[in-house]
Amino acid sequence: MLKLILLWLLTVLAMEVFAYVMHRWVMHGPGWFLHESHHRVRTGRFELNDLYGAIFAIPSILLIYGGVQAGWGGWATAVGIGIATYGAIYFGFHDIIVHRRLAHRYIPKSAYMKRIVQAHRLHHAIESKHHGLSFGFIFAPPIEKLMVQLDSSRAKLRSPTGRETPA
Repeated sequence: MLKLILLWLLTVLAMEVFAYVMHRWVMHGPGWFLHESHHRVRTGRFELNDLYGAIFAIPSILLIYGGVQAGWGGWATAVGIGIATYGAIYFGFHDIIVHRRLAHRYIPKSAYMKRIVQAHRLHHAIESKHHGLSFGFIFAPPIEKLMVQLDSSRAKLRSPTGRETPA
């Protein structure tokens, strides 16, 4: 049982690496056609970028099913639940806390929460698929480091109104 708990935890941590890679090199690369909607002002309840959540849920669903129903073993269930746990953390942090897709009054107070929220907002300061920064969700570089990267970037920046402004 302890091995399965450790595998679950390791999966959650590994998902941060996976999410970073997917966000930096897929979503801000060939998958930009879906992710671009997330870097624009949202006009409705959903955006094309939401399809990534459904796509990334498929392995979790298959692993949980395989572990519980198809006899693949506890490892499959632990990994599937680890992926789902990361998805829940992502949804809570990214969609609810940062982007306020559900109304709430939460204001980050801890240094950690302030840093990851600010890092994600700095990520959205860049309007294009190129010159991005801060692609993770659970871990973020120090804000000072991100500000240096932002200052040295030649990217078009999003103004407070959501329109592009030259860097």
